Amino acid sequence: MISFKQLPIEAKAAMAAGVVFFSMMLSRSYLAEKLDFRTRRWLLRLQMALFANTLMLMGSLHVWRSTVTTFTRSSAASSFCFMLWKVAVFMFLALAHSSFFTLLFLVAEEPYFFSLAAYTCLGAYIILIFFLFTLGSVEQAYKFFAGRGAKAGTGNKNRTALKPVLAVVLTVVLTVVGLLNASQPPTVNSVEIPVHKLPSTMNNLKVVLLSDIHLGPTVGKTKLAMIVRMVKALKPDITVIVGDLTDAEAKIIRPAVEPLGELDSPLGTYFVTGNHEYYTSDVSNWFELLKSFNIQPLHNENVKIVSPKSNSDWFCLAGVDDIEADVLRYSGHGMDLKKALRGCSSEHAVVLLAHQPIAAKWALQERPDINLILSGHTHGGQIFPLNAGAYLLNPFFVGLYKVGQNTFVYVSPGTMYYGIPMRLGSRAEITEIILRSP
Repeated sequence: MISFKQLPIEAKAAMAAGVVFFSMMLSRSYLAEKLDFRTRRWLLRLQMALFANTLMLMGSLHVWRSTVTTFTRSSAASSFCFMLWKVAVFMFLALAHSSFFTLLFLVAEEPYFFSLAAYTCLGAYIILIFFLFTLGSVEQAYKFFAGRGAKAGTGNKNRTALKPVLAVVLTVVLTVVGLLNASQPPTVNSVEIPVHKLPSTMNNLKVVLLSDIHLGPTVGKTKLAMIVRMVKALKPDITVIVGDLTDAEAKIIRPAVEPLGELDSPLGTYFVTGNHEYYTSDVSNWFELLKSFNIQPLHNENVKIVSPKSNSDWFCLAGVDDIEADVLRYSGHGMDLKKALRGCSSEHAVVLLAHQPIAAKWALQERPDINLILSGHTHGGQIFPLNAGAYLLNPFFVGLYKVGQNTFVYVSPGTMYYGIPMRLGSRAEITEIILRSP
């Protein structure tokens, strides 16, 4: 029987990831009720950081072997440039691994340079792993179909060296493109949506949709102030924020949130939780902070949006807690559609705010009479190659979907980004939604 010491390091890393994952499930199931909020918050974040790092360790070993070990037998291995390259690869991997710990130690009004560098390396790491795997698969397929030959010749050695070089070049190019793309202000996307049973006096009502701003290690007050200025320029009747506003505790990042107080939509500004609000374990304090800025959280509840032209005309705007609250067993929270739609009859139009598209799907299965659901969460994949995974894991990916005869779902690609300050194959967006009456 093979002992633990004899196992390859990748297997040890996989086992460590399994142990951390088991501890996460154990703490969620048995310790959630016994620990205070602060302890739970730190334990959850520490576990998530450790879990991510143990998984990444397997990829980092592959990166090191592909970009460093492969060249140790070459004539350049003893050169000063190669030593610099080894240091650069090591620092790159170290920064990528450290990104998950910045949530614990480096969150302030404006992002720290270290956090931006660490998350940039994490984005580049994901791209590099993809290209190393893809090019390696192509190489193996070539060997299989072409045959290996009797001996490994110079051509094979050149191909082996070419793979990591090509992967690194592609990663650098896409990283720069992604950084430039994400540094641009969000695009304003105007969408007209017909809403069944919307009163004619509310025709052309303007709703501005924000989602996934992710105030935290890499998004601060300056970015949020820019978003608020853009929203005010659109002069919306209603502004809605459909979750993942933050990745940090309210007390720590309060100065960065102050620009939200400048939102002044005449029919109100509303907020529902996303999964990341529950990762902060500080939802109650966030609700109080948002209320101080005249932003109303919809905690499985609804409000009547009354027409400025007629007090008898209105539609129901409802919001549900994010489904992650149920997974985390967050006391007093969890998606409760019946409670959220209490008093919303089928005689009036119903608009629902639900952070995750899967929640939108569940809501329509239970209440197919909902006319419009506004969601976020997917980020449009945010960066290549994560786009494919986000597309496959969500029933609605990004943009406008018609479901049935009188129902629409709109999924925002996000107003900023999560952690990694990059966008590839997606674009940050502020959505201007024009409601049309039939």
